[in-house]
Amino acid sequence: MKKLVEGAVTEALHDGGGEVIRLYVAACAERMAPLFVGLRAGEPRREADLDFCAEAVRDLWNADRPLADAAERVRQLERFPELQPNEEGITDVASTYAFFAVLCLRYALVAHGSGSADDAVSCGHAALTALGMLDQNVPGARFLAEEQRLQSLSLRGDASGLWDASVAAGRERFRAVSGRLTG
Repeated sequence: MKKLVEGAVTEALHDGGGEVIRLYVAACAERMAPLFVGLRAGEPRREADLDFCAEAVRDLWNADRPLADAAERVRQLERFPELQPNEEGITDVASTYAFFAVLCLRYALVAHGSGSADDAVSCGHAALTALGMLDQNVPGARFLAEEQRLQSLSLRGDASGLWDASVAAGRERFRAVSGRLTG
């Protein structure tokens, strides 16, 4: 399978070290989080999952040091329904994008805790896969190209402006997916 993460991004993650990796995955997770939080809001018995996701994404922005409890958070996230095997597979739009958001967060937590560039690339790949699908289903969309641009931007090691850009991108993604649900 072709990796969607650009070669220069992959190389920078391998060369950049822990703080570069942690900032990169925090930004990826921030941009994808609205697809889980927004699509699962209001579902019965998911309030704790929504809170967990929001807290985990917030804590990922502490890029100066690895999360001490990253492994425990990964174990908790792996209990989410989105990551459970299902014989029917994922068949609806909301579940598809919620899955990719949770998968992105899972890789972000693993990479944040371990400093693994390979897990960071997997985090970015999950985001790019979801956005490539969204581009195919929303006429004129350019979410994949925007994610590639933001992934490159996140490697500069400067969080200023990156959080704002990531929040704005996440909102746009959620609006586009929501439009697919009602359109």
